[in-house]
Amino acid sequence: MNFYFIWSMIMLIFSISSFYLCISFNMNEYFLMLEYKLMSINSVSLYFVMVFDWISLIFMSVVMFISSMVIIYSYNYMGGLSYSSTRFLFLVILFIFSMILMIISPNLLSILLGWDGLGLVSYCLVIYYNSMKSYLAGLVTCLTNRLGDIGLLICISWMMSYGSWHFMFYLDFFDSYLYYLVFISCFTKSAQIPFSCWLPAAMAAPTPVSSLVHSSTLVTAGVYLLIRFFNFINFNNYMFMFLSIMTMIMSSLCANYEFDLKKIIALSTLSQLGLMMTSLFLGLVELSFFHLITHAMFKSLIFLCSGIFIYYMNDNQDIRMMGTVCMSMPITTSCFNIASMALCGIPFLSGFYSKDLILESSLFFNLNLFVFFMLYVSLGLTVMYSFRLFFYSMIYNNKFISYNFMNDKFSFMILSISFLTFFSVFCGSMIMWMINLDMMFITLPLNLKLLSIFMVMFGMWIGMECFNFSYLFSLKYYMFNSYMWYMYSHTFYGYKFSYSISSLLLTRLCLWGEYYGGMGMSLYLMKISFLFQNLINNNMKIFMISFIIWLFIMI
Repeated sequence: MNFYFIWSMIMLIFSISSFYLCISFNMNEYFLMLEYKLMSINSVSLYFVMVFDWISLIFMSVVMFISSMVIIYSYNYMGGLSYSSTRFLFLVILFIFSMILMIISPNLLSILLGWDGLGLVSYCLVIYYNSMKSYLAGLVTCLTNRLGDIGLLICISWMMSYGSWHFMFYLDFFDSYLYYLVFISCFTKSAQIPFSCWLPAAMAAPTPVSSLVHSSTLVTAGVYLLIRFFNFINFNNYMFMFLSIMTMIMSSLCANYEFDLKKIIALSTLSQLGLMMTSLFLGLVELSFFHLITHAMFKSLIFLCSGIFIYYMNDNQDIRMMGTVCMSMPITTSCFNIASMALCGIPFLSGFYSKDLILESSLFFNLNLFVFFMLYVSLGLTVMYSFRLFFYSMIYNNKFISYNFMNDKFSFMILSISFLTFFSVFCGSMIMWMINLDMMFITLPLNLKLLSIFMVMFGMWIGMECFNFSYLFSLKYYMFNSYMWYMYSHTFYGYKFSYSISSLLLTRLCLWGEYYGGMGMSLYLMKISFLFQNLINNNMKIFMISFIIWLFIMI
């Protein structure tokens, strides 16, 4: 028995017990709050508070279940007996614990602890492979997530004036600007526009990590926090709704031009996050949470299946190199296709229940034609990139690389994906009956009712036609889009432009303007930095003398 099996079993037991508790809490409408006094000095008391209601319990259950499957999967994938794999396991466990701390806390301070834990541990996990690419991706991930902490920190300082950090009690009293700060924080965590560049970059992590991080934990933390902060007055907010719809459309479009297997799946996660956010800002909070849970199941399954493809295909992630994988890996491909169909919203799989409900309920709001059109187009685009992925990996001509590794024997990887496949099929209907979401009576004209299934078929057809398209724009345009508008390659032009302006001014200002302006500044900065370099390179006594001088000045 090694660590992987022990921790996987612990997570599974926790998940089952949490699910059982969730059902009983939901039936009896319980709400449990546990307070633990950490310290008390005079009139200042510090409490650690945990909240258990059916929302937090079912989300905890889903996170634990997926993480137990991911842990048992990574025993095979990461090589379970090396020292570095033990480090990997403990990083994953730290990640899960910080997520759970975020789920159960009603207190903004402990939420910030979990939030920061997610950001820092995800950095450690993204740079796990120690290549230059993963270092850069890790930095982008970490810094974008740090950007979101600013909003939370300002919220914490702002809530000092309310007398407590238990935001649940004050949801009706908060100023709308405080909600905007929370929105911005959650937008960075959930990678909405304009912070969406880090999600495809974070695919440099090992596949089990991507499965855990980008299905149920890190990216959904923002959505979960918004569900907790939900207030009808501030959430009918059309500006933020437009941003999330644009995220949905843009990521689906980028996925249609991407050739990296994991990046396509990451972009599809991004479009589903856009859908959750859109339904939140329309005021459909329960449907948004429902989609969050069903999406976590099938998205983690897609990631784990793609990990098996990469594992047996000589570490290759390019879908142009994968052809007819279904010959060599029948079990994995069938699981992968079930998950893809659930993602597209094919009827009676788990994705259908949540997606269809969100789309049909959104028709009852006074939306303009643009939003209505965009919602349905994004549905078609989802099917389009899923079908493109299916076509390239299963049907398109054989590349013979798969015959080198013809393997689908029973392993822990197959075990974990078969469990997840079961839930990808049944999770949607199960949870829908449990939360009584089918109590809504939706009456629509026949053409609107059939519009969603029509868009799915239309997306399939366009996806098939996609292979015969000639590219309309130059390749640079597609490269520009695949960087998610994160223009690190274009900063050079800005620098060049500003430099040319300064040289134009040089003749007019007769050099003295330049001397007292940018050039002189940079010269003196250089001199100062050389001085410090010399000081640091010298021995201890200069340090001691400067320290004593500073001490005297301070005194």
